[in-house]
This record gives sequence, structure tokens and C-alpha cells, in this order.
Amino acid sequence: MSETDFDLVAASLRADAGDLRAFVEALATKLEGAFEHHVHVERKGGMLGPKHVRRILLDLGEEQYELEHDDGRVSCRRRTVVRGIALKNEELPLEQWIDEVSRTLVDAARSTERGRVALERLLDA
Repeated sequence: MSETDFDLVAASLRADAGDLRAFVEALATKLEGAFEHHVHVERKGGMLGPKHVRRILLDLGEEQYELEHDDGRVSCRRRTVVRGIALKNEELPLEQWIDEVSRTLVDAARSTERGRVALERLLDA
């Protein structure tokens, strides 16, 4: 995996960023499809209406990335967790969150075959 791979992942994650609701929905779908064992998506909505993504949590070992969506606003966080204890929790702007998630996913793809396959699925989504 190279810097080009990072650029491809970041571009893929940003693809729908023009419409925030569509962006969050597409991001959740891409991450669930590619990293199903590391992603938890919470949706809200009623029985009669569609469900929309409220929260995405990407758990990559010691690094956890969280995005919360609430009617046109997003808040993004990165949390460093060691042995179940959060050592660092910081708010990030959306663009930085996307970059850091992308870089972490590319690093994971470098270290395992499973990570490489998951990253390829993400780019194909």
C-alpha cells in the first residue's frame, strides 16, 4: 500500500461529502461492507419512515473512530484505547477524521491479508 492507496481511500470516503446525509449513509454502507467485524452503525427512525445513520464506530484495535450525525451536523472523534481504557479522546474536523481513518485503514491493509482484502472491497464499493 502506498500514498496513492491512501489517496484512493480518502477519495472513496469523501465521494458523497457534498450532501451530508448521503455522505454519512454511503460511508456507513462502505465501511459495513468492507470492515464488517470492525464497524458498528447505529440507525434511528420510526416504523413508518426510513432509518438514517446516527452513529458510526470504527474499532481498529487501539484506535477507535466515531462519527455522529444529527440533522445536518456531524461530530467526529478519535479515541485511543489500551486494554479497554480510553487514554485519549479528541474531537476532529470531518476532513481530518476522513484522512486519519483512511491512513489507519491503509496501515491495517499493509499488516494483514484480511486488511488488504477489506480495503479492496472498500475501494470497489
